[in-house]
Amino acid sequence: EKLHVSEPSNAYDFGQIVNAVNASKDKAACADLLTITDPKRLPVLLSNKLEGEIFTIFIQSLECYIVGKDPGLVYQHLFYLSKVERFKVVLALLSKTEKEQVQQLLDLLLEKQHHQYTLEDIESLKQVYEL
Repeated sequence: EKLHVSEPSNAYDFGQIVNAVNASKDKAACADLLTITDPKRLPVLLSNKLEGEIFTIFIQSLECYIVGKDPGLVYQHLFYLSKVERFKVVLALLSKTEKEQVQQLLDLLLEKQHHQYTLEDIESLKQVYEL
């Protein structure tokens, strides 16, 4: 059964939805959550709760469901995800495969040029994500 996702009003609600999405590995529901969540709110909504599994399902959902429809939104999410409190810790613990998934997503963004970002923006994100 597909998870029903509604816009979270606070960090607690967001955390509950993220945990449910992560437990069921429901990338479609995660994509729904990321589509209705303002990327600028990610650092506040995730607070200090970012973990590797959550990071990975975010990346997979952005790639599977959102990049083809809205590359600008994907760029925004990647940009603000890098501002989340535990980002550097999670990044340091990513496996080679997980890093490759991020690289692949950034490559897709380059292919799908968009008015919300430039080649330089993507190159800058690659450095932030240590790729």
